[in-house]
Amino acid sequence: RAFSRKKDKTWMHTPEALSKHYIPYNAKFLGSTEVEQPKGTEVVRDAVRKLKFARHIKKSEGQKIPKVELQISIYGVKILEPKTKEVQHNCQLHRISFCADDKTDKRIFTFICKDSESNKHLCYVFDSEKCAEEITLTIGQAFDLAYRKFLESGGKDVETRKQIAGLQKR
Repeated sequence: RAFSRKKDKTWMHTPEALSKHYIPYNAKFLGSTEVEQPKGTEVVRDAVRKLKFARHIKKSEGQKIPKVELQISIYGVKILEPKTKEVQHNCQLHRISFCADDKTDKRIFTFICKDSESNKHLCYVFDSEKCAEEITLTIGQAFDLAYRKFLESGGKDVETRKQIAGLQKR
């Protein structure tokens, strides 16, 4: 299998880092594309193939792959312009339905997020200089912490309740 999820619970970050702050990562943003399904390795593989091809064409025209900063927290994944810190995309955690790194290309990682306005599923694809698996695990840890926070609040945390409702629908 090219894409897989780790089941062990040895996290790399402290719970405080993800719940009170965020974990930043630098990556190149290959882009996002609409996908038919909210999850699945084939869905992601097709999106990666499509965006790599489009990127190849743009590169031949002299366009560079834009660099972005990812900020991962229990609230979601923000995609920012690294110099100005302007938010380009804000993907709330409860809208992310699938996240994977490519086992055949260690630099590539993806996640599928339901767009809040169009309700379409978009697959975001990144090239992260060999830390794709770490980024995937960090997003997994954010999900784990958000769920634990929800359980500890007894379901009273409204924001977390929305996230869990979204997770349970999947």
